[in-house]
Amino acid sequence: MASPTPFLSIFLFFLITVSADPDMLQDLCVADLSSGIKVNGFPCKDAANVTSLDFFSQALANPGLTNNTFRALVTGANVMNLPGLNTLGVSLSRIDYAPGGLNPPHTHPRATEVVYVLEGTLDVGFLTTANKLISRSLKKGDVFAFPKGLVHFQKNNGDVPASVIAAFNSQLPGTQSLGATLFGSTPPVPDEILAQAFQTSSGTVKHIKTRFQPKK
Repeated sequence: MASPTPFLSIFLFFLITVSADPDMLQDLCVADLSSGIKVNGFPCKDAANVTSLDFFSQALANPGLTNNTFRALVTGANVMNLPGLNTLGVSLSRIDYAPGGLNPPHTHPRATEVVYVLEGTLDVGFLTTANKLISRSLKKGDVFAFPKGLVHFQKNNGDVPASVIAAFNSQLPGTQSLGATLFGSTPPVPDEILAQAFQTSSGTVKHIKTRFQPKK
């Protein structure tokens, strides 16, 4: 019997492991995104109104546009655009990188991430709470895991575009990009806090903050 492909292995991994989200108590609970009810997740859509479209998406079918600051783009297929994922504890993203593109250091507070390289090469890594860097260079067909909540990154140091499919054990894993979180928050983190934390001057902090202000 042939061995499963790495891409299939990602999905087998998530099928046989316990999801990060709470276990579901019914066959399905398609998210009613318009209800306005605040719960840990989303309330269920009336089962009589559920269709196959609630479980279908083409969001990851095409490469994303990478003409931005970091020359990389994350496209999600999560409960927000695939409501049938509500209570299922899984989601996917596609990440595209131009040559030199970076998915900057960030965390997913609610999920472990596993990436499968579709095209190109990437240098990836994550940091443990002991400040140890675990890193590796990946090529097409490789798989790499980023543990839940740990800071991680991906960088395309190649001369051609790269892309991955990322799987998460949460319907909405959340993302905190360190630069945007610390230097682009609303209201802002006080300059003196960041200056002391990064052992730099308030002037440097002010300059960095200008780079993370929303585009007008």
